[in-house]
Amino acid sequence: MKKAREKRRAHYTRSVVRDWQGGETPMPTEKNCSKAADWVSDILAGFKMAEGVEEGQIRESWKKVAGDFVSTQTEVISLKRGVLLLRVIQPAMRFHLEQSRGQLLGKVQRELGREVVREIRLISG
Repeated sequence: MKKAREKRRAHYTRSVVRDWQGGETPMPTEKNCSKAADWVSDILAGFKMAEGVEEGQIRESWKKVAGDFVSTQTEVISLKRGVLLLRVIQPAMRFHLEQSRGQLLGKVQRELGREVVREIRLISG
């Protein structure tokens, strides 16, 4: 009786494992797997906000260009495809930055390069 129960249990176990794996024999592990080294450079590239410019460099440049007061009222969100996206806390500060956007863009372009920043966009938040 005990052997029959163990035999059924082993049969069910094999059946569940087979269904879970998708077949009788397990798939070769090296066929559909990749090494972490293949993806690390792509993952690290995703952490950068722009090609060749790191997030810290962008934040420091913005603080230098905008000044202490303005930089505390704003937050650099991203720099993608030449568009510097800034979150502005106060509506009055946003209005002020909208009025001086051309001057700020020129200063940021001198700091980071014309090809890096082509436009500044402001969002409230």
